[in-house]
Amino acid sequence: MKSGLKAFYTHFFVLVFFVITALAYFNPVLQGKVIEQSDIRQYTGMAKEQNDFRKKTGEEPYWTNSAFGGMPTYQLGAYYPHDYIKKLDRLIRFLPRPADYLFLYFLGFYILLCCLKVDYRLAVLGALAFGFSTYLIIILGVGHNAKAHALAYMPMLLGGVILTFRGKYLWGFVLTAIAMALEVGANHYQMTYYFMLLVLIVGIVYLIDAIRKKKIKHYFASVGLLIIAVVLGISANATSLLATKEYADWSTRGTSELTITPDGSPKTNTKGLSKDYITQYSYGIVESLNLFVPRLFGGSNAEDLGGNSKTYDFLIDQGISRSQALDFSKNLPLYWGQQPIVAAPAYIGAIIFFLFLLGLILVKGRSKWWLLAGVIMSLILSWGKNFGLLTDFMIDYFPLYNKFRAVSSIQVILELCAPVLGILALRELLNKSVGKSEKLKALKLSFLITFGMGIALFLIKGMFNFEGPSDGTLERYYGDEILSLIRLDREAVYTNDLLRTLIFVSLAAAVIWLYLKERIKTNLFIVALGVLIVVDLVGVDLRYVNKEDFVSKRRMAEPFPESPADRQIAQDESVYRVYNPQEGLNGASTSYYHKSIGGYHAAKPARLQDLFDFYIYKGNLGILNMLNVKYVIQQDEEGKSIPTLNPDANGNAWFVNKLIEVQSADAEIKALENLDVKKEAVVNTARFTAINRFNFHTDSLATVALTDYKPNHLTYKSSNPNAGILVFSEMYYENGWNAYIDGQPKDHFRVNYVLRALNVPGGDHTIEFKFEPQIIKKGSQITLTGSIVLGLIILGGIGYSVRRSSKKDGEE
Repeated sequence: MKSGLKAFYTHFFVLVFFVITALAYFNPVLQGKVIEQSDIRQYTGMAKEQNDFRKKTGEEPYWTNSAFGGMPTYQLGAYYPHDYIKKLDRLIRFLPRPADYLFLYFLGFYILLCCLKVDYRLAVLGALAFGFSTYLIIILGVGHNAKAHALAYMPMLLGGVILTFRGKYLWGFVLTAIAMALEVGANHYQMTYYFMLLVLIVGIVYLIDAIRKKKIKHYFASVGLLIIAVVLGISANATSLLATKEYADWSTRGTSELTITPDGSPKTNTKGLSKDYITQYSYGIVESLNLFVPRLFGGSNAEDLGGNSKTYDFLIDQGISRSQALDFSKNLPLYWGQQPIVAAPAYIGAIIFFLFLLGLILVKGRSKWWLLAGVIMSLILSWGKNFGLLTDFMIDYFPLYNKFRAVSSIQVILELCAPVLGILALRELLNKSVGKSEKLKALKLSFLITFGMGIALFLIKGMFNFEGPSDGTLERYYGDEILSLIRLDREAVYTNDLLRTLIFVSLAAAVIWLYLKERIKTNLFIVALGVLIVVDLVGVDLRYVNKEDFVSKRRMAEPFPESPADRQIAQDESVYRVYNPQEGLNGASTSYYHKSIGGYHAAKPARLQDLFDFYIYKGNLGILNMLNVKYVIQQDEEGKSIPTLNPDANGNAWFVNKLIEVQSADAEIKALENLDVKKEAVVNTARFTAINRFNFHTDSLATVALTDYKPNHLTYKSSNPNAGILVFSEMYYENGWNAYIDGQPKDHFRVNYVLRALNVPGGDHTIEFKFEPQIIKKGSQITLTGSIVLGLIILGGIGYSVRRSSKKDGEE
């Protein structure tokens, strides 16, 4: 019992330390400030209508018309019934954001190392190294909260897997089930998918080890338990998963029915995302060395060198004021790699890199092999189009790999595995059963390799011209003379960071050498090494995420200042849509104030994307008219936004005189080019076979009006002496939208590639469209069942442990 209490107090104070550390790094949160995250600003714009409706009614709409002409809110923070995992998650993330995610990084990695039987002092050091990894910090700075969320729970989930394979079946099962539920609940399936690739590697390594040690029975018992735990964790998130899968099939992540491109050429890929889009962000092979030297390739597209740059000196010499020169040198485009935009290098730390190499030499057993394999897999796949042989194979043949973009982000697996092996190397240094000579030999070899890499990078510096693919654009903006100075600044940060790396590696090696020579004690050794690691990583982190990124809560609560154009449009109280060509499909400021056909999301409605690619980007007004775009926000000669009224917008609904029948999606979208959208509608009869049974006629006096608007419930009044085909300027989404005429259910169908249509009998009628997604009802039942089972297992595990502990105390 005493040892149990001691362990409890140890872990408790470790958690307190993590809380203090997270708050210390993000200390502006203690002043009530919030971090200004670009992606969260966009999310706020997208989710405005949903959040307002929820606040006003207490109901969940599950649909919004404020973005992309209308879409489900499943990926916009929708609340689901019986989502108890989300409540548990909020309980764990009790700190102000983003300190909560940093705390979660520390906590998850600490749990993983404890599951690997690492001394708590080294586990704390490892947690700091993982949590302050530059990529994990920068995603908090730009607002990739879901990604950070998923990454934070990965180590915890991996700990459950390792614990189970170690034969700790009960707690391995419980930890895996809880962590899997939290991981899936984080709602970033790309990160979870990449993590499962690592788990596959772990499983293979443990299988080989089980065969060698003749422990096949234990292996498959562990695998069986893990599968059950994973299923339970997934079932506790069934609603979110099912809804996301349903939306994904409707989005650009799903299978396209089109076999042609906008220029009429054959479409090479109809399943998932295109290869070019998937591999747009591919790490350069040599660029990957910025894991070791942060600004080897310039760092980011907006580096802040302040007054310590040749560009700044040049501007001062040209008579530019110091304030203007400083403003320019705070956003220098130093990055010269092949990726389009980089906010920061994926720096894991010079010391962690060095310790990783030390671990390859010193650590024995299966852990080294799955960690090494994970690093290699992650690194090679992050190269994307720069290692096309493997990347193309994965896209073409590996399940679901073509659903995710930005392959460079798979380096998160490397950023998880490298510090683990580094900490295991330190564990071996503390292990008295390992000979001192072996430790010193490993230290010498790893230092020579690491230091030698640094010297080699310094010697080959002359091979680089420090020119990037975007330099042509920069030259047009700034001129050749400024660009040449920017290249000199790129060379300067290359050299400075290389020297910085060599200094930190040398200091770390010296501390280890002093410890092995018994010149310093264990605690001092761990503290000294920990300080070096934190200083190294935090020093780079603060270049990209610091106090300047924090603003008042009000500014983030209202992220888009209302423009005169917004105010002018808002005076029109009818229901209509707005199009902002400056944003297109990549901005949500318009969605914040209006019902927009644009928006900001990685998975856009696929058919709307097609409309933009085929027609809207080319200025086809007929498409805007049928989407009821009443206002277009344009810019005058001074760059000010002005609203332009579109008098030809079709309105909320209209009767058509003619249905044009086609037999394919290709024919359907091509027919829109010259379609008279006010009088005609095109329908794919291969999909909607009952169309040819319709008899309809539109009287010149026929009318229809939207009388009541809610995002999930639209009410219309129609009047037409004859039966007619009524077209609505609303996105067709068959999995949830139900049509009613005078309270009676009625089938509706899709016309004009994206819109809803209804065959309405003659006379006066009340027409309603209600969003009643069955997937929510079905998913919530599974979620409730899974949560109950998971809760009972956890309670049972706690009860079993308490009884077992009491029994041991009685025997003593």
